[in-house]
Amino acid sequence: MKNIIQTVSQEISMVISNIAEEEALLVSAELRKAKRIFVYGEGRSGLMGKAFAMRLMHGGYNVYVVGETITPSIAEGDLLVAISGSGSTGMIYEFANKAKQLGVKVILVTTNRDSKISKISDHLLVIPAATKYRHPGEPETIQPLGNQFDQSVHLVLDGIIIHSLQDKQDMNEEMRNRHTNLE
Repeated sequence: MKNIIQTVSQEISMVISNIAEEEALLVSAELRKAKRIFVYGEGRSGLMGKAFAMRLMHGGYNVYVVGETITPSIAEGDLLVAISGSGSTGMIYEFANKAKQLGVKVILVTTNRDSKISKISDHLLVIPAATKYRHPGEPETIQPLGNQFDQSVHLVLDGIIIHSLQDKQDMNEEMRNRHTNLE
């Protein structure tokens, strides 16, 4: 068991070491500039998106998860962060396209720099991880499906939030005060 956990950890470290820092810094800058942030992904990418949105809320950002009942309409000045390992998920493409028509900036978090959604996105954050498709050029993994992508997305987006909040005096205290107290 310990060997499996260490191998997974090494895999994630390798993926993260290959992230383009300028892409991550650009995501951080766009988060800080956005009037409101909308996050969307399908399936497991959507779960990573919800974790990201929750942490953004803890950090004081005005953030929504697309598809939730309390999500308002998106408008110019807002930012859509779309998460899709393949970069070609149908519904994500439709939402990104609609957002662009409304004058919204779109950031795509993906493994595929040349995907359908990347072509309409303003910015990319490429996570060079294995997907469930195991395309040529993807890194080796002992993990099933898109686990390597999901785990890497979670850690990279957490790092971006920490970077974005570094100027706060007591980041942990502020975030703790925004954490749910109905538990």
